[in-house]
Amino acid sequence: MIIVADTSPLNYLVRIDQIEVLKSLYQRIAIPSAVLAELLNDGAPQEVKDWASDLPLWVQLYSGITVPFKVSGSLDAGEREAIALALQLRAPAVIIDETEGRAEAQHHGIRVIGTLGILRDAAAIGVLDLGEALDRLLQTNFKVAPELLARIRNRR
Repeated sequence: MIIVADTSPLNYLVRIDQIEVLKSLYQRIAIPSAVLAELLNDGAPQEVKDWASDLPLWVQLYSGITVPFKVSGSLDAGEREAIALALQLRAPAVIIDETEGRAEAQHHGIRVIGTLGILRDAAAIGVLDLGEALDRLLQTNFKVAPELLARIRNRR
C-alpha cells in the first residue's frame, strides 16, 4: 500500500525519531516534490534536512504534480501537491496535519491521517510506546488541543 504524506507529519516523525513507523504501517510513502522542498528549506531543523537529503528507499518522490482543482489560498504548495498526488495515485489516505489541508483532502473524498493517528496506529501494532512518543512530540512546536491529546492518550 502507498500513502501520500505532507511535510508536517514527516517533519515531526523525524524530529521524534519515529519516521520508520511509516514503513512499518504502510510499506511505501509517496511525497510530491513540493513536500521535499519544504523538508529541505533553510528553516527546517537539521535532522529533517539530513533525512530529506537522503530519502530511504521506501519513500517515493513524485515531480511535476498538477493540481487539478481550486484550493484555498491558505494551503501551501506541499499540501496542494500532496492532495493532488493522493488523487492521482488513488491512495487510500493522505497524512496531513493542517486543518485547512485536512478539510480540502476530505472534500475530495480522501481519508486523512495526522501525526497523532500515525503514533496511535504504530502503538497499536507494538512498534512504539505511545506515551513516550507523545511526550517527545510535545517537546517540539507541535500544537494539539488538550482534549484531543487526552483522548489519544486514553486509547492506549
